[in-house]
Amino acid sequence: MEVRAESKGLVEFKDDKVFTWPTLVAKEFLAAIFVTVGLLFYSYVVDAPLRELSNPGQAENPAKAPWYFLGLQEALVYFDPWFAGVALPSLIIVGLILIPYLDVNPKGNGYYTLKERKFAVSVFVLGYIYWYVLVYIGTALRGPFWAFFWPWEKWTHDFPTPPPLHSMPLPLGIILMMGFYFAGLVLPAMINRDFFNKLGIVRYMLTMGLLLTMIGTVIKMVLRLSFSIKYIIATPWINI
Repeated sequence: MEVRAESKGLVEFKDDKVFTWPTLVAKEFLAAIFVTVGLLFYSYVVDAPLRELSNPGQAENPAKAPWYFLGLQEALVYFDPWFAGVALPSLIIVGLILIPYLDVNPKGNGYYTLKERKFAVSVFVLGYIYWYVLVYIGTALRGPFWAFFWPWEKWTHDFPTPPPLHSMPLPLGIILMMGFYFAGLVLPAMINRDFFNKLGIVRYMLTMGLLLTMIGTVIKMVLRLSFSIKYIIATPWINI
């Protein structure tokens, strides 16, 4: 809403808002038409990647899921199935459901802004990029026997010798895990007190807990690739 003062002392209110129909709906309809035409043209030029019929007696090497599940399949390299296949997807779904209840910033409703929503936009973009990096690795960089190949390397069917893996000592793993979450929860609240007060303790714990879990999955992948660490915490009941 824009307020403008006139020379006669009168105040004129000028509403800068527009109706969804027909302004927005018409643009969305045109955009949908262009996208549909583009997809039809692309499907006419590029053939679908159909291959020969599957042979039950000869398994494909590597056997890959559809591209939209390759992120989960790639995560199985670094984590146990209970985490990569159950816990991690569940946390992603729960986190997306909780976003409207955790995000108390009223700015950005009805318009796009990065300046006023740096934290929310940055976290979402980083999580989005991280997931599609997993999809890309599983699609383009995983060859026979699910071995890792750089883009310039040729795929071979020689069975690779996996590097020896080891787990951290249990006390050290527990200390590092607790220290990571303690520092990740306490330090941001001390550095940015307004952020903590704005969210409140419950929203803050949930928000930072989900964020730290996302960061922790990346750290675990780096530890696996760089130092051949299989588990940070290894117990007879649960491994992380």
